[in-house]
Amino acid sequence: MRTTERSFARRIDLTSLQLFVAVCELGSIGRAAEREFIAASAVSKRLSDLEATLETPLLYRHTRGVKLTPAGESLLHHARSVLFSLEKMQAELSEYAEGVRGHVRIHANISAIVQFLPEDLGAFSQAHPQVKIDLEEHLSTEVLRAVQEGAADLGICNVSAAAGHELQTLPYRRDELVLIVPRGHVMAKRKAVAFEDTLDFDHVGLHSNSSIHLAMREAAAAAGRTIRLRIHVTGLDAMCRMIHNGLGVGVMPQRAFTLMHGVGDLECVRLTDAWAMRDIRLVARDFSTLPLTARLLVDHLRTRAETGAVELAA
Repeated sequence: MRTTERSFARRIDLTSLQLFVAVCELGSIGRAAEREFIAASAVSKRLSDLEATLETPLLYRHTRGVKLTPAGESLLHHARSVLFSLEKMQAELSEYAEGVRGHVRIHANISAIVQFLPEDLGAFSQAHPQVKIDLEEHLSTEVLRAVQEGAADLGICNVSAAAGHELQTLPYRRDELVLIVPRGHVMAKRKAVAFEDTLDFDHVGLHSNSSIHLAMREAAAAAGRTIRLRIHVTGLDAMCRMIHNGLGVGVMPQRAFTLMHGVGDLECVRLTDAWAMRDIRLVARDFSTLPLTARLLVDHLRTRAETGAVELAA
């Protein structure tokens, strides 16, 4: 941190930031003072000192309350972020005091979460009950970004969704994309189909930036076609329900479909395209520098993957 940045951080008072946010939320210095159990004159003084520190007005003061200046709107955004981070830090540190001995932050795509992680993380938690795992679902591109920026210790996703990253990866699982159709559909009795042949039908698709949709769009473009996308959904169960009700066909991982079997009267048909076979990989900035608990989890996931591959083959 440069000298000027260090000086700025020392001059910003967290209590003043809390009071500033309270005034913004309530629109009045008086109401904020009542809520925070402090004299209105003291709140006003802290806000004036904050404006002096930042060398810019933050509030327009009038008889009916206050209104944010453009600088005040910017500070409100950053102040909320800072205070939220402090609350999260306090919560995590309190867990250590209560016996937690490690904390791993994971971002993963929906395919990994639906197909593999419930059982794999459940087994790890049973073996290491004092390790806390935070798991968030994101698109593969967002998973890679979170790991790169340090928002996640470990990522689990389809790395082919974003080229050009400089992250380390390790193999975790493989999945296969299949076509999902209503049981009475013309393609329901086919054993396999090329994705290009599905483009004559309406499609139910996942988020437009999901790795599955990006692969579908590239395949359609390579065939000189476009996808007749009728609706976007955010989850695989919603996709199944839409397909069951005649809104189109869809593409999803075969194991996810098997796990959700019963969500609609549906059939899956194998896709013959090479891109339908996908690698789901573990991602980190540097596996060797991960905290011990994160490295234990990586070893556990890789062992589970090897065991799982044997079990599926059997």
